[in-house]
Amino acid sequence: MANLTRFNSPFDDTFDDLLRGFFVRPVAYDGQPAAQFKMDVREEENAYVVHADIPGVKKEDIRVSIDGNQVSIGAEVKRATEEKNGGRVLKVERYTGKVSRSFTLASEVDAGAANARYADGVLELTLPKKAASSAKQLTIN
Repeated sequence: MANLTRFNSPFDDTFDDLLRGFFVRPVAYDGQPAAQFKMDVREEENAYVVHADIPGVKKEDIRVSIDGNQVSIGAEVKRATEEKNGGRVLKVERYTGKVSRSFTLASEVDAGAANARYADGVLELTLPKKAASSAKQLTIN
């Protein structure tokens, strides 16, 4: 019996992506991951530094919450509506909605000393580590 092997050309995926949803307005395809932003988290001696790529968002639409060692970043991506007289939209690929990421750090964060800066589509968080409480040995009387 003969074995059949399928060979994929580099054009298969490109052609499929071109035709998939071309004449409709897709929001998401089955099996497609939800829109997320990319992040880098770096640990330094006294702090964590986070860089999150969140382009096209106003800083007023970004929310950062810190609870102990749990950090959550959320953003609402908005797009102005477009109305065209006599034309129709064939394909929309820009995302509109809410995105969020949460992660847990090894040490608790001093939320009062944390700093956030947003420029050129990149959110930079400086999250100082909370000073470790020294363990106290109790003397038994």
